[in-house]
Amino acid sequence: MKAFVLCKLAPGKEQKAIQTIRAVPGVTEVFMVFGGWDVVLSAEADTMDKLCGLVVSRVRGVDGVAGTETLVTTNL
Repeated sequence: MKAFVLCKLAPGKEQKAIQTIRAVPGVTEVFMVFGGWDVVLSAEADTMDKLCGLVVSRVRGVDGVAGTETLVTTNL
């Protein structure tokens, strides 16, 4: 399973949050962006349950992550 996760970060905590997110197992890329979101990351896991755990427990649990939106990829 692969997903893109859009993250809003708390002001003043961006650098530390990004460092922590980059170290999360399953996070493959992290990009800072301009617009309504601060970071876009790609994540991979073997199952939907593992992907859910990665996003909910690991990414949302990072100090400085104020909100997320997860876009799960699919093959057409």
